[in-house]
Amino acid sequence: MSGANLGLSWAGIARLGLVQVAIGAVIVLMTSTLNRVMVVELALPAMIPGALVGLHFAMQLLRPRMGFGSDRHGKRIPWIVGGMALVCLSGLGAAAATALMATNRGAGVAVAILAFALLGVGVSASSTPFLAFLAERVDERRMAGAAAMTWILMIVGIIITASVAGSLLDPFSMGRMVAVTAGVCAAAMALTLLAVLGRTDDGVVVKETLRSRTPEAGFRAAFEEMWGDRDSRVFASFIFLSMLAYSAQDIILEPFAGAVFGLTPGESTAIAGLQHGGVLAGMIGGALLARGGAHLPRWAAVGCAASAVALVALVLMPLSGSVSGLRASIFALGLANGLYAVSAIGAMMGLTVRGRVGGAGLRMGFWGAAQAAAYGLGGFLGAAASDAGRALLSSPALGYGVVFAGQAVLFLVAAAVVLEGVKGEEARGSQPLRQAGEAMVLQG
Repeated sequence: MSGANLGLSWAGIARLGLVQVAIGAVIVLMTSTLNRVMVVELALPAMIPGALVGLHFAMQLLRPRMGFGSDRHGKRIPWIVGGMALVCLSGLGAAAATALMATNRGAGVAVAILAFALLGVGVSASSTPFLAFLAERVDERRMAGAAAMTWILMIVGIIITASVAGSLLDPFSMGRMVAVTAGVCAAAMALTLLAVLGRTDDGVVVKETLRSRTPEAGFRAAFEEMWGDRDSRVFASFIFLSMLAYSAQDIILEPFAGAVFGLTPGESTAIAGLQHGGVLAGMIGGALLARGGAHLPRWAAVGCAASAVALVALVLMPLSGSVSGLRASIFALGLANGLYAVSAIGAMMGLTVRGRVGGAGLRMGFWGAAQAAAYGLGGFLGAAASDAGRALLSSPALGYGVVFAGQAVLFLVAAAVVLEGVKGEEARGSQPLRQAGEAMVLQG
């Protein structure tokens, strides 16, 4: 089959993936650096940044509506660019709000609430139409591989941002933090414009998708169809549980490194980069396993179980006080998380491609909203549980350990759920998730 029949080339997919790189670059500062500054430098309860990050994810429940809007108007690029502009402006606003908290806590928190809410709206408006635009221009056999490539590019962007920002933040000051954030946001906007340069909504579409014309009926029909199918329902439960566990450490890893091991803001930001480096390695490993015909839902379960083991290591690490051991445990957690993520993405994209209700934007928005709900809830619960644990146990190490142990349990439950779903498919002779796994192969 000729390359033309495969729609976008891998180079074209990679250039479009710069949108995800841009989003990841801004988000890592919001969820890692700013939350650490609030907890350690400003001595705020972890529930405050946890609630702010949770708010940004809660606003992403708008993803289905944003996706539907791009379906209805047939113009996705203006949504992508406009949404990313809002992401950059609100990201800079969040950094300024954090600096304001040092002199006027009440005003700073109020501005941060607005900034994080707009951040969630911007992510919904840019990311969902982007995924729909990509889906319509990539051959179905490359769909899951394209999703993996864009996710990996996002992780690379996060790693680079965490490493560069970490080096620029020391010696730390609030003014330096705002300046670094402004630079990252400007670079993110430039990458977005480069990603869509020369592309139009009227270009060649490989897979024509249904464009919904009845907004409310479209939402209801999509929900009823997804939840009327047992395989989709079981898989949705797995995604929610595993993402809940996956997200809980994001909000507390840097404060954990600072409060328990005494790392500086720059050093703890670099720790976040190390974790994401592990995620990248795990995703590449998962893609290679797919080349061997591995059953991706089973590998997703393996990734969940391995994540649980790495979290138990984090629980025990304060006993040794070893920073090297901390770094090794966090890298191992990232590695296991990456294996889980790439396997789950492959299976999820297989289900999304087969959708028959609504447009691509609406379907992508449905899955995105489910993920965002789990991310937001996980971040908030992780922060709240760490606060409660430290207060009740009078020990930061024990407080954070309670959260890590809870995550390990959630990962194990998620693994059991997806394996139960695999058993049900095999009993009925169903192959949908296996087909999704085969689609995950990264074609050269």
